[in-house]
Amino acid sequence: MAATTTRGLFATIEAAPGKEDELERLLVEAQSIVEAEPKTTSWFALRMGRGEYGIFDAFPDDAGRDAHLQGGVVAALRDHADLLEGQPQIEKVDVLAD
Repeated sequence: MAATTTRGLFATIEAAPGKEDELERLLVEAQSIVEAEPKTTSWFALRMGRGEYGIFDAFPDDAGRDAHLQGGVVAALRDHADLLEGQPQIEKVDVLAD
């Protein structure tokens, strides 16, 4: 069976001190942005530890991944840079199985 999801993104994000709750709210609210993206097949916001967060997204192809990188979630993180400690670390990944 061939995978219908072939591309992904894995981002790690660190909250600025004292901004954890605000960043968590932003990540939860970002789900509605992603739901409007037809080529984003899966999207997960993760808490890995207090102040440490991640996002995993999946796409059928490079075009979907590239569209997401130009979309609303990245813009929201940029617009709320005061909630972040440094820049998000975003890695393009290949999905081997879905």
